[in-house]
Amino acid sequence: MQTLLALTTDVDPTAAAAAGTGGFISGVIGYLIAAFALFGAFKKAGEPAWAAFVPVYNSIVLLKIAGKPWWWFLLALIPIVNIVVWIIVAIELSKSFGHGTGFAVGLIFLSIIFLFVLSYDGNPYVGPGGVRQQVPAAA
Repeated sequence: MQTLLALTTDVDPTAAAAAGTGGFISGVIGYLIAAFALFGAFKKAGEPAWAAFVPVYNSIVLLKIAGKPWWWFLLALIPIVNIVVWIIVAIELSKSFGHGTGFAVGLIFLSIIFLFVLSYDGNPYVGPGGVRQQVPAAA
């Protein structure tokens, strides 16, 4: 019994530190890739582009662009419900930039790739959920 305990607790601290550091760096790189994908979409939609780099706020801004209320973020914290919320947001986000259902399917299954396409293609931001915003007439 003592031998088993000794084998399970004998960890090389250098290897553990390297694994932790590698995981942290990978996480930061992944987060930056996702933030740059959102950066262009926020810029196109007239929202502050820096918001793409702020963890919770970027989700709230993304909901605003898609035409959904901020409290949907709270729904996204509930398991299973978050899947339904993301599907609806992807469909509305696709409409917001003048794309159709096929593009929404791409956003659902290949999010990062399609967010980059959404951010940097030629389609302009139409409005929340694809509804054009009324510009007030100048007096």
